[in-house]
Amino acid sequence: MTANATRVLVLNSGSSSVKYQLLDMADGSRLAVGLVERIGEETSRLAHTPLATGGAKRETEGAIADHEAALKAVAAELAADDLGLDSPELAAIGHRVVHGGLKFSAPTVIDDAVLKEIERLVPVAPLHNPANITGIRTAQALRPDLPQVAVFDTAFHTTMPEHAARYAIDVETADAHRIRRYGFHGTSHAYVSRKTAELLGKDPSEVNVIVLHLGNGASASAVAGGRCVDTSMGLTPLEGLVMGTRSGDIDPAVTFHLKRVAGMSEDDVDVLLNKKSGLVGLCGDNDMREIRRRIDEGDQRAALAFDIYIHRLKKYIGAYTAVLGRVDAVAFTAGVGENAAPVREAAIAGLEELGMAVDASLNAVRSDEPRLISPDYARVAVAVVPTDEELEIAQQTYALVKE
Repeated sequence: MTANATRVLVLNSGSSSVKYQLLDMADGSRLAVGLVERIGEETSRLAHTPLATGGAKRETEGAIADHEAALKAVAAELAADDLGLDSPELAAIGHRVVHGGLKFSAPTVIDDAVLKEIERLVPVAPLHNPANITGIRTAQALRPDLPQVAVFDTAFHTTMPEHAARYAIDVETADAHRIRRYGFHGTSHAYVSRKTAELLGKDPSEVNVIVLHLGNGASASAVAGGRCVDTSMGLTPLEGLVMGTRSGDIDPAVTFHLKRVAGMSEDDVDVLLNKKSGLVGLCGDNDMREIRRRIDEGDQRAALAFDIYIHRLKKYIGAYTAVLGRVDAVAFTAGVGENAAPVREAAIAGLEELGMAVDASLNAVRSDEPRLISPDYARVAVAVVPTDEELEIAQQTYALVKE
């Protein structure tokens, strides 16, 4: 890697989308951001914003057949701003990979063996790993000479002790089929727990944090001294908190009951729990802003959905307080966590005996900066810490290729 190669392209390849950011790690600045969505449809859309030049967002619509075509379109947009993939300043491409199992506990330079292992994990991440693999292979074809780095959602959670990671099922069966709690949103939990420590003026090794990543997907983690010791998502991202369209925690026997009594297939139950449950299943909306609007208008169904969502949050805050023993901070992050003041207020309400409280005036402030929203007297700091998963991926990628 040459001395002036300080740029990292971050790719997040979904089943029908590619999110991307180009960052300069010399100062952490963003040079370009964009999104390709509805890949494989006639109505594909590419939105590209060249931040380096201060240019306006450019949007194009039209059929983009596959991920190869999508990444070629991204490369063309970057080249139009003199930020092309052939630039000698590009040090590496960092890929978000959702599932790394137990094998990958750190960012990893991708070779054939790594790709095979990511493929081997497809059965435990059938919605995510195949798309990640497609993005990797396409990027390799475009720049075969460039280091490609996988940064895994699961990696941060590999520090969980066995008593937190294992399910109480037959050990031989669990080991044979790799059944255990892996956890997800790891790059966000790593970034936010570290930034929360900075906000408190302490080293991460000195701080115990409960991180609440609340977006359409939602997860909680208990982080002791910079290491994850428990997290709410499990073998898949379905377990844990109530989410936009996912049920979160549920009696496993519900699936047997639905098959026996309702005649539903495995695929039917999968779709129900992952896409037709959570907030959308409870009230028909998964946008917290719309739910709050409906509550203000007296909608009882929306109010019940909100109460169920908050109840589950409180249970995890209490559980992770017990797991950690001492909590220094609770940090809210991601779309809902950063922007929905009523969620933060309701989640902490009544937890005064745990040392937690929210100051209404501080909580009402909207800002893109990390900030405390707890009163001075609170024993446990309550914080809002905007996540930056792309920066975390870029930092981990750049640190690895520099070595």
